[in-house]
Amino acid sequence: MDKNSTIAYRQATTWRGVSFAVAAILAGTSPLALQAQELKIAMSSEPSSADPHYHNLTPNNQVVRHVFEPLVFQDEFQAIGPGLAANWKIIDDVTWEFKLRANVKFHDGSPLTVEDVIFSLNRVPNVPKSPAPKTAYVRGKTIEKVDDLTFRVKTAKPEALMLNHLANIEIMSAKAAATATTEDINAGKGNIGTGPYQFVEFVPGDRFVVKRNDAYWGQKQPWAKVTFKFIKSDPTRVAALLSGDVDVIETVPTADAQRLSKEPKVTVSSALSNRLVYLHMDRYRAETPFVKGKDGAQIKNPFHDLKVRQALTKAINRPAIIDRIMEGEAVPASQMLPDSYAGTSKKLKPTAYDLDGAKKLLAEAGFPNGFKLTIVGPNGRYTNDTKIIEAVAQMFTRAGIETAVETLPPAVFFSRASSGGPDKQPEFSMILAGWSAGTGEPSDSLKSLLGTYDTKLGRGSANRGRYSNPAMDAVLDKALATVDFDKRSAMLAEASEIAMNDIGLIPLHYQKNSWAAKKGLKVTARTDEYTLAMSVKP
Repeated sequence: MDKNSTIAYRQATTWRGVSFAVAAILAGTSPLALQAQELKIAMSSEPSSADPHYHNLTPNNQVVRHVFEPLVFQDEFQAIGPGLAANWKIIDDVTWEFKLRANVKFHDGSPLTVEDVIFSLNRVPNVPKSPAPKTAYVRGKTIEKVDDLTFRVKTAKPEALMLNHLANIEIMSAKAAATATTEDINAGKGNIGTGPYQFVEFVPGDRFVVKRNDAYWGQKQPWAKVTFKFIKSDPTRVAALLSGDVDVIETVPTADAQRLSKEPKVTVSSALSNRLVYLHMDRYRAETPFVKGKDGAQIKNPFHDLKVRQALTKAINRPAIIDRIMEGEAVPASQMLPDSYAGTSKKLKPTAYDLDGAKKLLAEAGFPNGFKLTIVGPNGRYTNDTKIIEAVAQMFTRAGIETAVETLPPAVFFSRASSGGPDKQPEFSMILAGWSAGTGEPSDSLKSLLGTYDTKLGRGSANRGRYSNPAMDAVLDKALATVDFDKRSAMLAEASEIAMNDIGLIPLHYQKNSWAAKKGLKVTARTDEYTLAMSVKP
């Protein structure tokens, strides 16, 4: 790695202060790698596709990552390191040069070349009917071939998060997938990657199966076959582990975490998640459909008043939710990521519970008797999501806001929350949702959840409240064009403070990620929530 590449690498790994263990990836085959063992993993949520570019969703990303790999790897702390790209360097403010690893083969034996990279990055924004595309990671980037293993990425302005973005784009075989549709890939046609495992089958509603790639360029895996079973029910997932039907389960139910940690035949691993659970409010309509006066009459949208937003966040008893519902498996939130991450603000603290203060603010805002509200959310997408919504509703009701609850299947909820209203606008007045920071720092969260909605700029893609703050946008845009690590971190902290002090959304808590495995297996817990066979070792 040359000087520029080394600087970029150090800056990237500084995000979590952890050096990526490249040596482990390049280690030789262990005796265990030759054993014909099967690993069975129970997933709590089902992937919607085997197509790596179809849906930017954790269940999808974690299973396809066994088959397809990105140019840049992230370790369990989301620290950056070389992946299919062996090294890189910054040519100038708007040009990065990458060198691919030599002798990397696709599962069909064909060599990895720059043409495959160009094909993959160009494919991302053109996948039909994607409910959550990865377009933001490739937007504004132009790829130029230098030779078969070298390419340059040019941007219109400095791209501080180039490495973080490329860590989220899987590389496909141009030869195998040139004409393959998402449906073809789900069926196994064109499902050719460079990963440590090869695709076997995807059976929606049941399982996703891969087999070991014995010609893998990196560290060989101990599992000859890996089966991901989709078991959404928490009790059923735990029972499957205890009975031996599966070897590992993800998303350990909070009600069982303590019990399983004392179970002699089970080992539990956990890490603080980068996932924020939050409330979004309608900030674009003068009147919002799921808010009424106490008499049932239509009223002006109260969420446009800062005092109302302040009252709402004060009315929430976060410690009570964490203690009674999450059973200690969460941490109160103040911003997009825990403040241990670079780019976060050390000034922002979780809002303290203050029921009297909430009532006072509502009265000052012209709602002394409160109003009626319906909170809508998914049932089964996030840990204890329905229970959390019900608890928040009770807390709002105590403050004088008569609150009802509606929960929907996740796929239905996200569709309606994003575009179920007139003119395909967001449908609901207040929603509960969660967001995992794939880049390992807050810029993507701020841009997607709180940036002013603009499809051309790729901003506000998950801003289902249509919050808009030009001051925050300006600071964030400047941060995204700043390559200097310390300066960028300070700008991101400032952008966070602007948005959070304005209560662009209401942060509730950060989840803890937990896995349980049968005794004799070790699971490396990850902050990004990914459940990977590569993280499970005998």
